[in-house]
Amino acid sequence: MTVFVCSLFLPKTIYFNLPGAPSQGRNSRLSRRFNKAAIDPATQPKTPVATEFQPSLFTPRPDLTPPHTPTDEPASPDPFLNEDGFRIQFPHENGSPNDRSASTWGGRANQPMSRANSPPPANISEHGRTLQKARELGRQGVIQPRPLVRSESHDRVFAYADWKVVDADQGNGGLRNAAAAAARDGKLGEYTWVGTLGMPTDALEGTQQKQDIEDTLATEHDMVTVFCSDKDFDGHYTHFCKQILWPVFHYQIPDNPKSKAYEDHSWKYYVNVNQAFADKIVQNWKRGDVIWIHDYHLLLVPGMVRKKLPEAKIGFFLHVAFPSSEVFRCLAVRKELLEGMLGANLIGFQIHEYTRHFLQTCSRLLNVEASPEGVQLEDRFVDVVNLAIGIDPVSLTKHRADTDVTKWIKTMQERYKGKKLIVARDKLDHVRGVRQKLLSYELFLNKNPQWRENTVLIQVALSSSEKSDLDATVSDIVTRVNSSWANLAYQPVVYLKQDIDYAQYLALLTIADALMITSQREGMNLTSHEYIFCQDGKVFPDMQHGSLILSEFTGSASLFEGSELSVNPWDYRQCAEAIKQALEMDPDEKARRWEQLYKAVTHHTGTHWFSEFLTRLDEVYEEQHKRDQTSVPRLSIQSVSNQYINSKRRVFILDYEGTLVSWGPVNQIITVSPQRTVDVLNDLLLDERNTVYVMSGRRPEELDRLFRRVSNLGLIAENGCFIKHTGSDKWTEIADTLKIRDWKDSVRPIMTYYLERTPGAEIEERRCSLIFHYNNAEDQESASRQASDCASHVNDACEAQRVHAVTLDGYIVVEPIDWTKSTAAKKVFETLQETKAGDDVNETPVDMMMVIGDGRDDEKVFKWANALGDEGIVQKVVTVSLGNRSTEATATLTQGVSGVLNVLQRLAALT
Repeated sequence: MTVFVCSLFLPKTIYFNLPGAPSQGRNSRLSRRFNKAAIDPATQPKTPVATEFQPSLFTPRPDLTPPHTPTDEPASPDPFLNEDGFRIQFPHENGSPNDRSASTWGGRANQPMSRANSPPPANISEHGRTLQKARELGRQGVIQPRPLVRSESHDRVFAYADWKVVDADQGNGGLRNAAAAAARDGKLGEYTWVGTLGMPTDALEGTQQKQDIEDTLATEHDMVTVFCSDKDFDGHYTHFCKQILWPVFHYQIPDNPKSKAYEDHSWKYYVNVNQAFADKIVQNWKRGDVIWIHDYHLLLVPGMVRKKLPEAKIGFFLHVAFPSSEVFRCLAVRKELLEGMLGANLIGFQIHEYTRHFLQTCSRLLNVEASPEGVQLEDRFVDVVNLAIGIDPVSLTKHRADTDVTKWIKTMQERYKGKKLIVARDKLDHVRGVRQKLLSYELFLNKNPQWRENTVLIQVALSSSEKSDLDATVSDIVTRVNSSWANLAYQPVVYLKQDIDYAQYLALLTIADALMITSQREGMNLTSHEYIFCQDGKVFPDMQHGSLILSEFTGSASLFEGSELSVNPWDYRQCAEAIKQALEMDPDEKARRWEQLYKAVTHHTGTHWFSEFLTRLDEVYEEQHKRDQTSVPRLSIQSVSNQYINSKRRVFILDYEGTLVSWGPVNQIITVSPQRTVDVLNDLLLDERNTVYVMSGRRPEELDRLFRRVSNLGLIAENGCFIKHTGSDKWTEIADTLKIRDWKDSVRPIMTYYLERTPGAEIEERRCSLIFHYNNAEDQESASRQASDCASHVNDACEAQRVHAVTLDGYIVVEPIDWTKSTAAKKVFETLQETKAGDDVNETPVDMMMVIGDGRDDEKVFKWANALGDEGIVQKVVTVSLGNRSTEATATLTQGVSGVLNVLQRLAALT
């Protein structure tokens, strides 16, 4: 069995040795085929790149203390090079458009240039301003539009140039670390990556180079390469993912004409890239393999693969936040994206909040039944789970043992002796909240003069892919703060507009008195996890633990349960107070908070996340497979007949509408049951060993009228709220009348609100439920939308009152959670198990139970009855479904109501 780990970027990419450049790879195509060691980056000589300015917290100038804060971009060919001249890859980088990978695709001198014409044509966006923006981005090295006159030698050279496989600097580093850790710890066996090279590939089209690269990655690195045109990738990634999906998933709804143009222009490219992934997966999949698809770049892939491989085991995990339905519904292609995700067997999110948003969105926009466990589709069930990704403590411990880390710790301790350090490392974009953080720090210094000259904020800001007003605004704030309180010996803000070496980063986390994260929205912040881990005191045992100031809008905040200093980034006063609290906190309280944080970080590790998801995927796949209609066997009449003959006391629990009669929506008045149904029930009851109960959503008085010609019949009314036991003339109300009255008072005004906006709809009130009928509405499309909104509103507002709204065909029903058909069936069974002196039949335990139904509310009864059989409480349990949905039943009947009556009639004849 192979686990296919599918993400947009592979962990490896290709660097070419171009003519005139020093060779860093293999010397010939022949050597590429036979020299395995040559492709290992660890065996390759590192060729440092000469740089005028090396990114560092501290330049080698002893006259500058504290360190110089650069105000201009460094004169380096690449501002992210480490001391060896290679680009830094932080283990937890998530590879989304808000990290540096967004600005590197197609912009490397030793990789092909993109042939994509980017962005969309000017005639569909902002009257020509788009092309102007494209030229600006091109000058910045962000995108590389194809020149009007292109030197063909640029393309030709890549067909023959030597190349080597190297670690990619873009992509989901947290995922890669988790996979490596899971494999190292024995939690993951054979696995294969599926993704793109993260570089333009049109220049390789039709060349032997392309085939050699694909073969090498497949055979020597277990990586399946997805090739797509530069145009498709650029439209998918730069436009649709970055301009549309990323803002919406982070609650920043695009509201200008350009965004609409990007969406119209780039949706087809998003589809094309997703289809390329799906085709590659289908091409390599074998029965028994697991497919695990990652992140918002590939939302359509699960559904595309499901169409080709109905039996495949598919998981999907979203690494960013999932917004509320009000935000997600702003997407024009909202249904297509949701349906794509629902192609998976299991969908994972970081925290419960995102799971709840997804379920509500599916219920509201797709008009499907969503429960806390997942989404019920017409033909199958999709499970939903929240599992938070984490760091790899083993790898982090190894990196911390590096001598460079110790060196930088000592250096910074000397430079900032007597100062309290607040550190931060963020992408400079509108999501990370750098502006809010600096304004809060400025307010802190204004309100607390005693901390001036004693506190330093070190803000590492990773440059974004495009210039914006935010860049200038942040620089202005830094300048203002430093000009207000800086002197020759003190600089309140150290602002670095480039990344730092990984050793410096770990050293910063180790000695920091506080880490401050003010993201406006973030799926998970692993920097905070690394900070907590680095504060364990193992490097310097005499150091006090630092404090964590964390935005409440990050996924990590839900894991820490208040042990952090939670802040609203928009509340500058609260953030300023949090800084003061962090710096003045008692050491004992710091230690207590850190212990709780450390416990959460070391539990939610990358290995735990990876293995837990795959384990859960195996479980839900097996459960769903058992419930699949194609896997559930047809009812064997011969087998049931044998069980019937050999049993001494039998119980039949039969649904009414759709099972015993072929008509009968609950709002349709039926004066009497069909004669054949009545005859079959009477025939069954002729045997005193048989007990028969009929379940229905109808009122008690309706059921009395429908079955007045059937004596000694047990009845369950209003989906389990009322029971009439066999041999009794009275109904027993098992629901709590007072609770029902309370929630009805809350739900009725909500339903009335939507009723007024849906001409032709009506509200039906029953004793234990409220039903919103819209099948006779004048505008069915509008009515369906209003009904979905009504169901979502009820579920949000009345969750605490233990009721839920379920959307069905032509109506929604609001009913209690605590009283259902299954709770009524349990009550019936308990009553039947009670012995009665002098009655030989009733003293005999129930040894056969048969449950037949066709609807979603019958599934809980099937599950309960099957459990009785599994636990040995009832020897023979037969559960039968007539519906087309995935089912908990152990058998199916395809002949509908006629088939049910035939089976019951044959059993009655055996008496």
